[in-house]
Amino acid sequence: MDILILGSGGREHAIAWKLAQSPKLTNLYIAPGNAGTAKIGTNLAIGVNDFDKIKEAVLAKNMDMVIVGPEDPLVNGIHDFFLNDSELKDIPVIGPQKAAATLEGSKEFAKEFLLRHNIPTAAYQSFTSETLEAGYAFLDALKPPYVLKADGLAAGKGVVILNDLQAAKDELKTMLVDAKFGAASTTVVIEEFLSGIELSVFVLTDGKGYKVLPTAKDYKRIGEGDTGLNTGGMGAISPVPFADKAFMDKIHERVVKPTVEGLKKDDLPYKGFIFIGLIKIGDDPYVIEYNVRMGDPETEVVIPRIKTDLVEVFQAVADQTLDAIDLEIDERTASTVMLVSGGYPEAYEKGKEIMGFENIEDSIVFHAGTDLKDGKVVTNGGRVMAITSYGNTFKDALQTSYRSIDKICFEKMNFRKDIGFDL
Repeated sequence: MDILILGSGGREHAIAWKLAQSPKLTNLYIAPGNAGTAKIGTNLAIGVNDFDKIKEAVLAKNMDMVIVGPEDPLVNGIHDFFLNDSELKDIPVIGPQKAAATLEGSKEFAKEFLLRHNIPTAAYQSFTSETLEAGYAFLDALKPPYVLKADGLAAGKGVVILNDLQAAKDELKTMLVDAKFGAASTTVVIEEFLSGIELSVFVLTDGKGYKVLPTAKDYKRIGEGDTGLNTGGMGAISPVPFADKAFMDKIHERVVKPTVEGLKKDDLPYKGFIFIGLIKIGDDPYVIEYNVRMGDPETEVVIPRIKTDLVEVFQAVADQTLDAIDLEIDERTASTVMLVSGGYPEAYEKGKEIMGFENIEDSIVFHAGTDLKDGKVVTNGGRVMAITSYGNTFKDALQTSYRSIDKICFEKMNFRKDIGFDL
């Protein structure tokens, strides 16, 4: 099979790395890809939202399948674009159609879905600039901390949590009236704050059946001890130690099953990954959010634990025969640590040469924000590389990743030394 992956991050490199192990793969293309994907496939200089250029490449190279990494093209309707084009309609796209992708594209839509299907989640209300005063009143009725979420996609930066009531009211005004997140914050969802420990559950569905993938926990804050600004993710571990069988059974019955059934009931066609962001309160799971693709850096610990041929798995999704697949999971723990550019998640410089990563033997190096320049691998983003290792425990795996990181360097390289600290 000839397969195209859309995206350029660590998630896409991890998927490419796994697909490349399949004897069923003939040619692998990644658009736009990075310096890591260039080693295992052919990078195409095409943006993930340039649907016309994607069509051109798919037809020119007789591609058999498209796997969509990031959320943007899904929310913008790449799957529908293929279905509505007579030349593309028979080429499977792994990723939901536009209506179903609204689960990530709109926080309000997701909350309505959760309530409609009796899936446990935080109480909430939605507000616009016309209902600003009602928003203030809702904040008055809540206890701190206050959770404000831009309804639309805001590149992972649209969630604000504040302890001070006046600061929360000022932030609400900034989001709605001053358009802090542009069109994404035309509507703002205010939620009650849920206190507990978070984890992510990943589901792969073909629209009929589904498979639950390994659990993972990522670390979003830039600083040790989960302090400082939110990032796209500084590291992750899989599986999550506290997600025992009893808790997973609750997640399955209360969250996973009603989510997949709800998609069918609401006629939301779905072939692809469902990322369910959860919080454990006492012994009960509550849904914080849905994403309509794999998380990053969670992909870099979940995908390496899947032993089954991933080309076969995706083919089964396309054919709606996923129930017939026996998903084999590696019993070992996988942990990843993200190397980031100095200054990230605020201003940072690109183009710094990365050295030493080619000498890594005990870990897997997944490129995230890298590029090739004059034959050298250089930084090309805030999150640069994910260093993934296996171990009998997450601590063993992390020790291996940290030992590997000692061999890598680039100017102003930064990483968290306490991944898994709360476990």
